Amino acid sequence: FAVSIIRSFLPAEKIRNILSRKNKLLGHFLAGTFGIITPFCSCSAVPLFLGFVEAGVPLGITFSFLIASPMINEVALVMLLGMFGLKIAFIYIISGLVIAIFSGIIIGKLKVENLVESFVFNNKIKNSGNKNKMNWKERTRYAQNYTWGIIKKVWLYILIGIGLGAEIHGYVPADFLAQYASADKWYAVPLATLVGIPLYSNAAGVIPIVNALFEKGVALGTVLAFMMAVTALSLPEFLILKKVMKTKLILIFASIVGVGIIFTGYLFNLILK
Repeated sequence: FAVSIIRSFLPAEKIRNILSRKNKLLGHFLAGTFGIITPFCSCSAVPLFLGFVEAGVPLGITFSFLIASPMINEVALVMLLGMFGLKIAFIYIISGLVIAIFSGIIIGKLKVENLVESFVFNNKIKNSGNKNKMNWKERTRYAQNYTWGIIKKVWLYILIGIGLGAEIHGYVPADFLAQYASADKWYAVPLATLVGIPLYSNAAGVIPIVNALFEKGVALGTVLAFMMAVTALSLPEFLILKKVMKTKLILIFASIVGVGIIFTGYLFNLILK
């Protein structure tokens, strides 16, 4: 609903023109940066992701936002700064943004728009000039109608996703990771990433677990890869996305981001020894 109110002030053409510049790399960077300053978890970022698609923003650029928004936020950065210092917090920001940008670029290059449900593109706003002339009552009515239209299409998946998220929120098999993903295991990074993907938590919620794993001997790159996987990818998020895109696109999205996280984890372990 709040996103719809904001959209009523921002013409679709303006959003599209800002993020869909000739320099696509800049568009991905802006989308990723916008994701950083919006404190959404992986599930709550989905409605804004849909809003970008409906505004005509290229799909790859919208994915850069969807990846960056839950992975990096100001609360998490403050906590990382306090626990691990400025260097680690800075590296985490840059690496998260790089993953978001290049994952979005790859998805854009794959031309997978046909894997998005047709109703998403059918909702594209063709004429948005009149929205700037709306009064508050009209904006509220517009937001209510838009929100209700989305809810009618995805409500079941949202309920399932929220229910599952409530069940597993904050659950982390810390002892398992401490035993099988310790610093001497070559497979620690992919294992931590795979374990993190189904779980659900925001960045602030998982950082204390990350600190505990680090103190138990898990390498820093491994625990940061785990944190990225938990925040950027989650089973509840996939369930919500299932209503707006084909399973194949969800798998492509998860695979590209997962590989990026694994690569980053190994790189962290290499340079942070």
